[in-house]
Amino acid sequence: MKMKKLTWLNVATFSLLALGSVACSSDREEVLNEEISVDLLDSYAIDRFKVLEITPKVPANAKLTWKIQDSLVSESANLEFISPYTKTYPLTLTIEINGKVTQHQSKIIVNKEAKPYSRFIEKVLDFLPAPGQFTNELPMYDKGNTHEDIVKKADREIAKNAKGMISLGGFGGYVVFKFDHTVANLEGPDFKVLGNTFDSNSTEYKGRSSEPGVIMVAYDRNKNGKPDEEEWYEIAGSEYFKETTIKNYSITYFKPDENKEAVTGDEFFVADKDYIRWEDNQGGKGYLIKNVYHEQSYYPLWKNQNTITFTGTKMPDNYVQNPNTGIWETEGFAFGYADNAENTKEEANIDISWAVDKNGKYVKLPGIDFVKIYTGIRQEAGWLGEVSTEVAGAYDLRLK
Repeated sequence: MKMKKLTWLNVATFSLLALGSVACSSDREEVLNEEISVDLLDSYAIDRFKVLEITPKVPANAKLTWKIQDSLVSESANLEFISPYTKTYPLTLTIEINGKVTQHQSKIIVNKEAKPYSRFIEKVLDFLPAPGQFTNELPMYDKGNTHEDIVKKADREIAKNAKGMISLGGFGGYVVFKFDHTVANLEGPDFKVLGNTFDSNSTEYKGRSSEPGVIMVAYDRNKNGKPDEEEWYEIAGSEYFKETTIKNYSITYFKPDENKEAVTGDEFFVADKDYIRWEDNQGGKGYLIKNVYHEQSYYPLWKNQNTITFTGTKMPDNYVQNPNTGIWETEGFAFGYADNAENTKEEANIDISWAVDKNGKYVKLPGIDFVKIYTGIRQEAGWLGEVSTEVAGAYDLRLK
């Protein structure tokens, strides 16, 4: 990776000596005549919420330590720095090669951006709900709409603090959006995803209406303005490392024949209990129920395919029916998911440092530019219908 030359001020070129073998005598040290140059600027300038990348030229065996004042910020070969504040940061780079230690001073000047950023979602990039009782309603499908039309409708609902809402349908249904700046990964929670979860104060109904969605995040490292597949990381919420959570779960929904005769039963809420057939890669199969409360097609009508397949992390069912009241109840999960806690609660906040790679290893990201959310549960909760994540927006907790 090349060093990002943001503002060329006075270039200070520091020379280090690569050390060779050390003599047995404590007062003798043999130094090779190979000289190593480390290019570092006296100053760097960057706008707030932008990532500054500094990559000094050092040998592979060099040990680097980056500090802002007395605080350790990185021990990597390159520094990725981001700040939400307009201020100057004193930077110290310490380099150790074969026991020889040198220090180099610089500073990072963080400026106010020319055009003010918004804390809210800038744009919806993609949207595809899985079959569900609110699919084709949130947002509303109109005959002839294309995929691009539906994405634009989703954008009008949740981007730019629109205060609307979209439904992701059953397991796997997703939305992808971006911010107009990089959301900084700093100490504590960094952003919040808005849903329609509510906590009940009823004496009959306990718990909350949690319909958790898995959150994926991406930092635009190659600066091409889009989330590339290798840039996605999953936010490891409270259920991620549990044995009850299934990684790489895959489910296929089959397009229904809307004209077939409905199969009903004794349940008062069922319009068709064998409505949309599904099969998964765990040997499971069944039908998505159509209830009497929503008469439209539950299959995304702008998709011409006869099947839709979604793959992701599946959490365990989180709704249970109270045998005394018949009400379906859930406590929700502890942290790390969309539409899992009330918007005003801290449990709805997301920390970018929870991001893990496909092997479940935590990754260090300077910030994120893109977010993907998908429904993480495959469950029918009786007369409530399928568990489906709703998204009503998102915003950066650092930007006021």
